[in-house]
This record gives sequence, structure tokens and C-alpha cells, in this order.
Amino acid sequence: MENYVVSARKYRPDTFDAVVGQSHITDTLKNAIRSSQLAQAFLFCGPRGVGKTTCSRILAKTINCLNITPDTESCDECTSCKSFNSGNSLNISELDAASNNSVEDIRNLIEQVRYPPQAGKKKVYIIDEVHMLSNQAFNAFLKTLEEPPSYAIFILATTEKHKIIPTILSRCQIFDFNRIQPNDVARHLEKIATNENVEAEEEALQLIGRKADGALRDALSIFDMLVTFSPDRKLTYTRAIDNLHVLDYDYYFKLTDAFLSRNHTEALLIFDQILKKGFDGHNFVVGLCEHLRDLLVSKDAATVTLLELSETIKEKYKSQAAQSSFSFLMSALNLASACELSYKSSKNQRLHVEMTLLKLSHVMAALSIPQLVEDLKKKD
Repeated sequence: MENYVVSARKYRPDTFDAVVGQSHITDTLKNAIRSSQLAQAFLFCGPRGVGKTTCSRILAKTINCLNITPDTESCDECTSCKSFNSGNSLNISELDAASNNSVEDIRNLIEQVRYPPQAGKKKVYIIDEVHMLSNQAFNAFLKTLEEPPSYAIFILATTEKHKIIPTILSRCQIFDFNRIQPNDVARHLEKIATNENVEAEEEALQLIGRKADGALRDALSIFDMLVTFSPDRKLTYTRAIDNLHVLDYDYYFKLTDAFLSRNHTEALLIFDQILKKGFDGHNFVVGLCEHLRDLLVSKDAATVTLLELSETIKEKYKSQAAQSSFSFLMSALNLASACELSYKSSKNQRLHVEMTLLKLSHVMAALSIPQLVEDLKKKD
């Protein structure tokens, strides 16, 4: 049985151009390397799974590449790159601050900094989860971080920048990583699916992108799980929502149609069907708020770009938005948001949601009252 490698490791970027959704950082780092204007310390901040450690390793590799030119990032042929790729580079050290957070650990690191590189240009020290260092360890690190030897570069990575003391922050060039957009995640997964001979529907990949909440590593883990779940290596939207236990868009489209037609019976039956499938009432209400919001932005061609959905789903939103008045959507969103805010404090949560659905089913009737009054006045 061959050794299986998860996608997060198999497709880990090894060049800056392969990094997804962080061009504002990778372009800056490439320009700094090409112009030989590298800071002595970098701080990479951002949520999990967005490429902080990956960029740290690519930067460390590129700095020491012996064949670097203005037109290339790095190579796989020079001695430095070969040793890095094999995991035997003596010029690059990684420290996990989560388990090495004491003063003694930092002193050992400082001791290593005293020795210049035996081969290559720089010695690069990557400290992951740097916010886990104790205050005493931070203070012991200050002087070396501010005035390191000319051959030493420090790359610090953290998910919690606010926990790092200001004196450390002031000594670093800070890069803030963004959450990766669902569309970028979907495009990246599409390439991987092609390489892995997996037939993947666009809606399924978009769903994975939203479920991952900006973390590419999480998206790759979900992708692997769904492919394993599919014996025929076909990744469909239906299988994805079943496996991830996500409410299908169709429920909300049908529910909105019931509101527009003032059919409170249909609305209550749809909600009952959702509960019987095991979905949580609070998640249902949150999803309803998101659906109404998406309908609002679909009413204007200028804001429809805010929808992070496939073209097929976008067309459905445009169609239903055209049938819904702005007043209805604003009133409905206001009622749904109020329900979401007070859901947890309610003693009878199902009744609480059902009351909101009844109100939503009669919003159209309430909005028509002023027009009826106006018509009666005209008759008189």
C-alpha cells in the first residue's frame, strides 16, 4: 500500500507565485530580495492556514538560493536549495515557540546566532507561534532581534499579534496575511482536482471555500475528506452538503417564495423539515439572514460582485431579488436579525423561530396597507 500524503502537504507551495491569495505580501518580499533590501526581522501575522509558515520557508529558501536572479525566485539545482528541499539545510532553523517558550530556549537560539553560516548567504531563524513566548523570553530576545549579526535574519509567525509585546513589534517588519477569498480557494481546488483526476462541480468547490472560512489548509482537509467519501471520485454539490451537514440554498429560496406569496403554512412546514434533518435552529436563522442579505446585494448590478458564489447560484439570487421589493427585504432582514439576536435567551426556541416565520409571511401584507389606505382615500 503506497504512502498517502494529504493535499495540504502534497500541494504546499514552494515558490511565492504558488502562494494563494497573498499577492500583496509575496510581491513585496520578491522585490525586497531582488533589490537586496531585506529587513533583519519579519513578523507574519494572520489567521490559521493562510500561508504564514509556508511564506517563511519560501523566503528562507529564496534568500539563500545561489542562482537567484531578478527574473527568478529560486531554483532546485543549487546546493542550498537541494539541502533545503531534503530538509537538511544548516542555514535554516525552525523553532516552535508553543513548546519552546522559556528563557533557556531563547538563550540557546541566541547562542546559535553567534556562528556564521558555513555555506550560503544568510542564517535564517523561523519562530512559529511566537506569541507563546514568555515575557522573560521576549525580553531576552530583544537585543539580538534589534541588532543581529549581518548574516542573521529572523522570521516570526503568529496568529495572535496582540499578544506580542510592543518592543518586539517595533523591531520587526510586519506583514498582515488576509483570509483567503472563497473564489481563490475554489480556483486552487479546481487545479488540484484536475491533477488528482477528480471530477468536481464548481458549486461544491465554492461550498468548501466558504466552509473553510479563509483558511486554505482547512479547505484542503475538507477536500480530501469529500474525495474519500466519494468512491467514484466525483465531488458533487449534493454530496458536499450531505457530508458537511450544510443547509442547501434551495430551502431558503423556497422559504422566501413562501414569504412573498404570504404562505405561512409552507414556511412552517419547510422549517419542520429542516429540523427533522438534524439542523440546528440557530444555524438556520443565521443562514436565513445571510440569504436575505445576499438578495439585497443582488438587486444592484454594482453590488452583485459581493456575492462569493458560483454563476449558477448568482443567477438564482438575481431572479428572486427581482421579485422582491427593497422594502420587503429590509423588513425581513430586520425581523430575522432580531430573531437571531434573541434566539439563545428564548425558553422555547422552536416557537421563537416559528413566530418570526409567521411575521415574515405577512410582511407583504403589512407593506400593502399604506397603498390600500391611499386607494381608499382616492375613492372617497
